[in-house]
Amino acid sequence: MAGDEVWRVMRDDVLVGEITVEEADMPWLHGRFAAGPAFLPLAPLFERELALIETIAEDYEEWERVYDQIARAVRLVAPHGPVPEFLLHIQGDQA
Repeated sequence: MAGDEVWRVMRDDVLVGEITVEEADMPWLHGRFAAGPAFLPLAPLFERELALIETIAEDYEEWERVYDQIARAVRLVAPHGPVPEFLLHIQGDQA
């Protein structure tokens, strides 16, 4: 599977970016993220979420609030169709 599957990050019907799966350790997938122009306004939200992971034990509620914003803003679409629940971290060109 690694390297041949492309998952899409969507905002409504707009492509935010694509993830080319490079490693699969179910249930976790890791891959290369190619951002589209629609990612730019969302980038600060993903950056904030990653920063909060570092202190999640001290402020879980804040991390959850920020991640809920991400989950409402985007949807993840696998090659076989929409993914109903997901945990998505994006850092640079990695997802």
